[in-house]
Amino acid sequence: MADKEILEVILAKLTGIETKVSEIKVQQEEDHLILKALEHNSNVNKAEHDKMDNTISHMQGDIKSIDENIGAVKEIIGHHEVDIQVLKKRPV
Repeated sequence: MADKEILEVILAKLTGIETKVSEIKVQQEEDHLILKALEHNSNVNKAEHDKMDNTISHMQGDIKSIDENIGAVKEIIGHHEVDIQVLKKRPV
């Protein structure tokens, strides 16, 4: 095999390698964009989760306050009156 033929074979192989490296680079850039989008989505989900936790905490506080108010009302009008009203509303 002549030197020129060897160089042509080497050149062909290098061209193939360059093409593969270029394709890998494009895929890597696409993967990077996908990863960034997933990271952003994760941050959005965390913010929504934190907001829900905050809302639930407020609701728990409101429910506790309502329970305390009901307890105070029961003491004011008497537990017996409340029990009578509850029994009247129950279906027979």
